[in-house]
Amino acid sequence: MSVSNPDFSNSELLRPVEIEHEEGHKKGSLAALALGAIGIVFGDIGTSPLYALKACFDPVHGIPMTTESIFGVISMVFWAFVVVVSLKYVLFVMRANNHGEGGILSLMALALRTAKSGSKRSVLLMITGVLGACLFYGDAVITPAISVLSAIEGTEVVSTNFTPYVLPLTIVILLALFVFEKKGTGIVGALFGPIMLAWFGSLAVMGLYQIQNAPEILAAFNPMYAFDFMVKDSAIAFIVTGSIFLVLTGAEALYADMGHFGIKPIKFAWFLLVMPCLVINYFGQGALLLTHPETLSNVFFLMVPEAYTLALVILASVATVIASQACISGAYSMTSEAILLGFLPRMKISFTSEKEKGQIYVPLINWILCFVVIAIVLAFKKSENLASAYGIAVSTTMLMTTLLAAVVMKAVWKWNTFLVTAVIGLFLIVDLGFFASNLSKILDGGWFPIVIGSACFLLMITWYQGRQILRKRALDDGIRLDTFITSLLQNPPHRVEGTAIFLTAHVDYLPVSFLHNLKHNHILHERVFFMKISIWDIPFVNDSQRLTLKELAPNIYVVRAVYGFKETPDSNQILDLLESQFGLKMDRMQTSYFLSRDTIIPTSLPGMAIWREHLYAWMYQNAARQSDFFKIPANRLVELGAKVEI
Repeated sequence: MSVSNPDFSNSELLRPVEIEHEEGHKKGSLAALALGAIGIVFGDIGTSPLYALKACFDPVHGIPMTTESIFGVISMVFWAFVVVVSLKYVLFVMRANNHGEGGILSLMALALRTAKSGSKRSVLLMITGVLGACLFYGDAVITPAISVLSAIEGTEVVSTNFTPYVLPLTIVILLALFVFEKKGTGIVGALFGPIMLAWFGSLAVMGLYQIQNAPEILAAFNPMYAFDFMVKDSAIAFIVTGSIFLVLTGAEALYADMGHFGIKPIKFAWFLLVMPCLVINYFGQGALLLTHPETLSNVFFLMVPEAYTLALVILASVATVIASQACISGAYSMTSEAILLGFLPRMKISFTSEKEKGQIYVPLINWILCFVVIAIVLAFKKSENLASAYGIAVSTTMLMTTLLAAVVMKAVWKWNTFLVTAVIGLFLIVDLGFFASNLSKILDGGWFPIVIGSACFLLMITWYQGRQILRKRALDDGIRLDTFITSLLQNPPHRVEGTAIFLTAHVDYLPVSFLHNLKHNHILHERVFFMKISIWDIPFVNDSQRLTLKELAPNIYVVRAVYGFKETPDSNQILDLLESQFGLKMDRMQTSYFLSRDTIIPTSLPGMAIWREHLYAWMYQNAARQSDFFKIPANRLVELGAKVEI
């Protein structure tokens, strides 16, 4: 894929053949990194016991509370962990990392290297990746809602007098969560690991406490119970599979967050702590249902003696807030990647930590999520109602991940066709089963994340296509840079002191800002730089490979700066590198930046539907300023406008 970005001078997604990359963000001992991963990566999947098994036996499914059904469901839960999380994600998909970074957009960028730019294959790969990313936002609005709501519902076990306060308290906690997002996690973030460690430890203790009362539940490790359940009660099993999928929500986070901690710490934490604790707890819930089927109304909180219920509610509330915070942060990271890969317009992005470059805050996304999350809490009211809406977005994202992983296995890893078919075939059978089962939830609330994902997909594809059209217009009407400079110097205009930097989308063509400046001011600075900022399809770029410089004529240069899709372009850093690497004296007070600020005019010219052109124009005009995004000092900035028809 060759992505142009003429509208904010970040014009293309480049593909280096081989490049060094930094992994300085993954330092520390294995144990310390594993503890950090426990606090960030496993929050979503770790809080699923609050509602997952309860949803499986929801009366609307018509599943009888029999020994066979309990054994069958628990067995399916265990083997879902084995196949989907342990085999698919931890052992296979996490190997398909983009220079250490995971997530579906990173996987898409990796897969796109195997396709010719502009080919049908590249378009299909791009749509697959973007669709999976968009559906992540559907998950991002449901996770905080269902997690916090299910935790607060535990107060009803303490006393039914708390029932009227469940919704208000949930909304207060969620509102506080979003209000304090801009502060970052800071010192409090260091407590996430120990708190979630205590949470997983509690899950294991609760499970063991119940298993001792019905140790026969351990027979559910036998996959035949899952097989028999699916064969004998296939219709019910098909529907229940959609609820069983709830135990897997958060599995995608293992892959998406691997860049923060590395593969080994996540594997270490999953196999040695997280999976054992989750399995023990689900088996414990199964044991409790065997002995006391009436506890289904709130099986998780009824696992402990009454004296400990309130303490468990408090711990669960804190754990769900941590899980929600991690999910929201994931939405920020996904947005930042999408912006730099060219699928979303510029937005204001704040850094909440001086030490961790990955800790960011995106105000627009934060408040959109806040509004939608609180709205769905008010609309669905109970966690069991939200459970019906949960799953379809995540199952689709997982399916997209499998398809992209297949491309990487075949085209990048060079696996033979038989091996790829065998491995991906197994994963596809499971993924398609979960996906099909979740489709049955559409009328019961599953439509909601689909609407969210579809809206995001429309915005991303419109932005991407609009930029392609704008790029074509610029190239069709453009003037070759080398030809123009040669003719200009034959009859040069008046030269003035100082340095002028013209941001350009195309290193071979004159930027509009240069033409306007020359036309209206009739001057040329003593030093001129045509600067193009590009994004590579890897997460980080080493400073030694960030800049290339070409001198077109005396004191007239073309400079190309490249960044990874997890970095933020910085004009001051570029000036520093021009000094340190090329020996050019860059006086900040004598340097001016010239940018184009275009007005988009939708027309009947070939391109997109007129309503999509209007949508693109609206997104373009409301995007964050180029100067803010590239950290250009306001007192050194000159913006020149033009109208562009698309």
